[in-house]
Amino acid sequence: MLNLEPGPSPKKPALESMLSELRHRGPDSTGFYLDEEIGLAHARLSIIDLTSGDQPIHNEDKTVWVIFNGEIFNYIELRKELEAGGHRFYTKSDTEVLVHLYEEHGESFPDQLNGQFAVALWDTRNKTLFLLRDRPGILPLFFTQQAGRLLFASEVKAILPCLKSAPRLNLHALDQLMTLWAPVSPETVFRDIYEVSPGELVTVRGGEISRHKYWDWTYPPDGEYRREPERLLAEELHSLLVDATRIRLRSDVPVGAYLSGGLDSSVLTSLIHHHGTVPLRTFSIGFDDRSLDESDFQKKLIDHLKAEHSSIQCGIFDIGETFLDTIWHTESPVLRTAPVPMRLLSGLVREQQYKVVLTGEGSDEALGGYDLFKEAKIRRFWAKFPQSKMRPLLLKRLYPYLDVSPGKAQSYLQIFFGQALDQPDLASFSHLPRWTTTAKSKELIRREVKEIITGDPIEAMLNTLPRAFRDWHPFNRSQYLEAKSLMAGYLLSSQGDRMLMANSVEGRFPYLDHRVIEFANRLPPKLKMKVLNEKYLLKLAAGRYLPGKIVARPKQPYRAPDIPAFFGGRTPAYVDELLSQKTIDDYGYFDPAKTALLVKKIKQGRAIGYRDNMTLVAVLSTQCWHYHFVENRGNRSVRGVVE
Repeated sequence: MLNLEPGPSPKKPALESMLSELRHRGPDSTGFYLDEEIGLAHARLSIIDLTSGDQPIHNEDKTVWVIFNGEIFNYIELRKELEAGGHRFYTKSDTEVLVHLYEEHGESFPDQLNGQFAVALWDTRNKTLFLLRDRPGILPLFFTQQAGRLLFASEVKAILPCLKSAPRLNLHALDQLMTLWAPVSPETVFRDIYEVSPGELVTVRGGEISRHKYWDWTYPPDGEYRREPERLLAEELHSLLVDATRIRLRSDVPVGAYLSGGLDSSVLTSLIHHHGTVPLRTFSIGFDDRSLDESDFQKKLIDHLKAEHSSIQCGIFDIGETFLDTIWHTESPVLRTAPVPMRLLSGLVREQQYKVVLTGEGSDEALGGYDLFKEAKIRRFWAKFPQSKMRPLLLKRLYPYLDVSPGKAQSYLQIFFGQALDQPDLASFSHLPRWTTTAKSKELIRREVKEIITGDPIEAMLNTLPRAFRDWHPFNRSQYLEAKSLMAGYLLSSQGDRMLMANSVEGRFPYLDHRVIEFANRLPPKLKMKVLNEKYLLKLAAGRYLPGKIVARPKQPYRAPDIPAFFGGRTPAYVDELLSQKTIDDYGYFDPAKTALLVKKIKQGRAIGYRDNMTLVAVLSTQCWHYHFVENRGNRSVRGVVE
């Protein structure tokens, strides 16, 4: 906490109350720094320099102090440069390079970092606080102003003990989440509490707050791409991935890896096996529902690499029983139950005495892997001849479960995928079908709440786009929107960091090394997706390591059971309570009668697929959020049980 105006100095008990909410993120040790204006507190998950790396860390004359969540993967190289320049170190930690880099480079010090981080750095001489977040947004960092003070923390729940009243739901952010899957940064679902955006440096000096974007996903103007032969580019990508993986194995504790059975995690575990200096240790999750399960592909690669492996099985009741507590960790409503199995998986990692895992997240966004990118390509092809009866049938190749006869294709597919066919240059063209479908989850929001909400979520997202956006190839526009909405706001947060740190496990993401992203962004789009062959260059670069069946297998999106987890024959007590007409009415976000009709429909077995699943999870998770953070103000003694 930092005084923004004259007032009492921060006190340690207040910092301790904040820190107590973050012990799952840092169970190994705590540390404090206080002066007349600022109080810094840190809960440590010790991974590098186990004996002397406790934070806060300072420079030689104790004029610069830092607390930091995450890892600086190139700290060894940075330390050598800094020592050669005369800087003296008193620990062997990666944290200490931050204070010396700041001394050396000033406010441009983030440019030197290769890592994932949330940093608070205090310069006592200039009375300046810097809040810094890593480039793609892997680690979270939040702040708010309260009674002349700036409060900041890695999770919102650590801020709540210092608020004078219970937090309130940011209705505009909820509206955005129920369209885009996440609020538009820097908004959060907590009113007046904001996040430091990915790739952003927030500076607080003299009571004034300024924000600076030091990095973003950028692409060259269409046509100005790397022109080397694809084989040479594949080798360059291979070298980058080897090094990105190598430096993420730096640790003073054992490191494992997630293995889903898909291309990305299979490449990653193969890189560890062939180029790492540690034994390959893998972890995976399977589902009782065979349509969601990838265990056969996991086993194929485990046998191929002869890895030591542990797995956990997830049933529908595991999700229902764990969902309420999971929302305490996400600190946000969600639209699918997918975070729950990821939390169970990180629990397995911790049970096996591991604190660190590498994961394949980010490959689809950087290297062109999502079906959404294929869908947008087909829709653009269709848009050139909207009257065609054959072109939309290409969507059946992408989504083979669509039961569409040629005679019905034009009308049926027009409803779901034909939006904006007359405007293929629209900035939101690639994501409109998804966002429009997701927005249908808002049908249960009560009329009085809808009247309060102003602005359009899609417009809010488009207002954040860089000026150069329209000069980019349509494929790259799709990538940017995906990276800035679903990935940063949901996948790396509710489904990523929060589910890992719920069990005190750190996830590391080689595909999100900024060098890999910047290399991929300069590639011709056809090398990321050749016709409809996704991640073409990745397969060319790393397919050498894998069984042919894994390289050739269709991409299987990660999903978990939704409605059956709550109404599959064993409904948890909290579901009945939080979805009751009385509680729905008391909390005030959704229409009690409409919610009751949805619940009745579900219980009668008449729920309609995607839309009803998403609506149910959105409503239930919002109710869970209110229960935890408004009704009980984040009190851990009551989370997990509705009384």
